[in-house]
Amino acid sequence: MQVPSIQRRSTHPIQVGKVTVGGDAPITVQSMTNTNTCEVAATLAQIHSLQQAGADIVRVSVPNLEAAEAFGQLKQSIDLPLIADIHFDHRIALRVAELGADCLRINPGNIGHPDRIKAVVDSARDKGISIRIGVNAGSLEKDLQHKYKEPTAAALVESALRHIDILDKLNFDQFKISLKASDVLMTVAAYRQLAATGITQPFHLGITEAGSLRSGTVKSAIGLGMLLAEGIGDTLRVSLAADPVQEIKVGFDILKSLHLRHRGINLIACPTCSRQNFDVIRVVNELENRLEDYLHPLTVAIIGCVVNGPGEAKEADIGLTGGDPQHLLYLNGKPQHKLKSEHLVDELERLIRSHQSTISSLNQEHG
Repeated sequence: MQVPSIQRRSTHPIQVGKVTVGGDAPITVQSMTNTNTCEVAATLAQIHSLQQAGADIVRVSVPNLEAAEAFGQLKQSIDLPLIADIHFDHRIALRVAELGADCLRINPGNIGHPDRIKAVVDSARDKGISIRIGVNAGSLEKDLQHKYKEPTAAALVESALRHIDILDKLNFDQFKISLKASDVLMTVAAYRQLAATGITQPFHLGITEAGSLRSGTVKSAIGLGMLLAEGIGDTLRVSLAADPVQEIKVGFDILKSLHLRHRGINLIACPTCSRQNFDVIRVVNELENRLEDYLHPLTVAIIGCVVNGPGEAKEADIGLTGGDPQHLLYLNGKPQHKLKSEHLVDELERLIRSHQSTISSLNQEHG
């Protein structure tokens, strides 16, 4: 099945540790720990959970120098790129740079004296560390709050351009930019406006403080989806009041729906109606839970009846069409054999995992 491709905005690549952001690199998915950074064991466990879920990059809050030392311990224990999230205090930025940070999330204009800004930028340059300018509607500069009366897309862009100008004057171009608001349309408008200026820095996308798992997922899917479909965005975080692992899952699902990343199962399932010949909801939910660890790209169609079932199954790697009394299984678009309702989940899981084993064997043969 042919689908339209998205032409991504042209950006120059930067490095976040071993991960490339921007250019022709895949759009990366990241999250942020919510443990106390100084509780190293708990934070490390959460980072490992995010890594297992597929996170490309993890950000850690570093509010003080004690947390900076803890950040250094974390960095020694993992191989995933770590971003240090810092506000105002240039000493923290200098310390985490020494301890191996892969990126600094710090707004240059908020550090204070130009000498302090220069010291941080020089350190980042010397150590090959990138910077993220993170503009947020909830923390705009006071003069911009006064000028615009309330957060607006134009205010976010003006703030970003100030920080960009500082880095430009210091001849530092290894940075990315985010323009986040909790309002979807404001966020989208801000990114569009900044993209229209012609700058080539990578963009970090996000709808900040989006809400709970359900409402935050909806807001993020709409806002990030609008931008990604226009080719805007090089890395993203889905900000949810939920387990950070869910942010990674939702992020990959958004990219998968736009054919921008192919990781894990693309599960096609009917919304169910009275025509269904097996319990579609149970089968889909149980199958999805069992295959949380499945990372290879694979399209699986689970359709409860013969109206749309054959058409969807023929386009999938593995398809199931509900019948009466048994259900027809398709492999690579071709009918294979029939299954009884009580064996559906077990048989589908077996087939999917055997597909993964086949791919792994081929990779080893040609590796």
